[in-house]
Amino acid sequence: MEASLLKTYRDRIESDLRQNILPFWVDRVVDRERRTFHGELTHVGDVVAGVERGALLTSRILWTYAAAYRKYRDAAYLRMARWAHRDLNDLYSDTEYGGFWWSIHADGSPARMRKQVYGQAFAIYALTELHLATGEAEPLESAQTLFHRLERHTRDSQQGGYFEAFDRDWSPIADMRLSEVDQNDPKSQNTLLHVMEAYTNLLRVWPDPGLRAALRELVELMLDRVVDHGSFHLGLFFDADWTPRSDRVSYGHDIEASWLLCEAAQVLGDDSLLERTKETALAIADVTMAEGLDADGAVFNQGGPEGITDDSKEWWPQAEALVGFLNAAELSGEQRYLKAALRVWDFIEARLIDREHGEWFRGVSREGEVLSQFEKVGFWKCPYHNGRAALEAVDRLNRLPSHFSLTPVGT
Repeated sequence: MEASLLKTYRDRIESDLRQNILPFWVDRVVDRERRTFHGELTHVGDVVAGVERGALLTSRILWTYAAAYRKYRDAAYLRMARWAHRDLNDLYSDTEYGGFWWSIHADGSPARMRKQVYGQAFAIYALTELHLATGEAEPLESAQTLFHRLERHTRDSQQGGYFEAFDRDWSPIADMRLSEVDQNDPKSQNTLLHVMEAYTNLLRVWPDPGLRAALRELVELMLDRVVDHGSFHLGLFFDADWTPRSDRVSYGHDIEASWLLCEAAQVLGDDSLLERTKETALAIADVTMAEGLDADGAVFNQGGPEGITDDSKEWWPQAEALVGFLNAAELSGEQRYLKAALRVWDFIEARLIDREHGEWFRGVSREGEVLSQFEKVGFWKCPYHNGRAALEAVDRLNRLPSHFSLTPVGT
């Protein structure tokens, strides 16, 4: 592929990030009157009042704008990151037992004070990114403290990995589900993946032996327990002893894990582990291409032994597929992965970017119709997946060799 075409894609992706995604959240989601964030916006961007809001949304906003400031040094991004940092500390921090509770009511009072490990991981991820962007000690110290709490209270010292959720005081809790659509099992791929992601970011700035050992164990658990080496799909839910509890397939999580595993191994600096993650990443990318892609280049939501079970196309699997296929192209030098990545971006531009109201729609049907019942901003709909995908894609397209001899996309 000609370098000029790669540059065109890079510029299109970067333009969407800086002229659409990042300004949208500053202009539309900041609640300046109450000095916080709006908890929900409809698919056309209207504010929905009175909704419960999660620390997850604030943490993901914090990570996105800290990462954007680290790359572009735009003061507006730093202001947004600081706004989110204050929001996280002032409204979600449990000063008695440590960590961050899961959600608050619309008036800012605590709602669900449980300690969801998934949510704690995103706080570590975001606080570490703020330290990377500013060099300030306090966010790093907070991330380190939270790491120690997770290791003390949530790690399974017998079977490895991390349990899903705990009560406010870190005592066991009966209902550990991440959301109403998740199973109530003690371990999940989703939580393990994002603890790994958080620990990877933390290890970049804190070469602690205990952190390094925990991250290495996480990578090995993902490779040995979570990835099914018969199908190269990831299991979704597990008993404490890692017995699989579901045969569902999440194509977005598969392809997201493929590149996050490589990132973790790179930060660990272990050549043998890196080789294992590279082999696994390419196998996952192959299976995602073979089973999870529609004719339009987009990734289906879910499947199973019987085939595709949810043929809609949400925003986040497309964002992760963009990065995952670019990662596979970098690892292999094979043009088919690059072509897959660029076709995903073509789909995003054609179907998901909201050119009238801003940002991306949460999802579309297989026929390309906007799923208008879903929010533009909400408990789960955030700037992290598409913001991160853009940052990653810009860097990766800059790194890709210009000698890819791909035929024009679409042929």
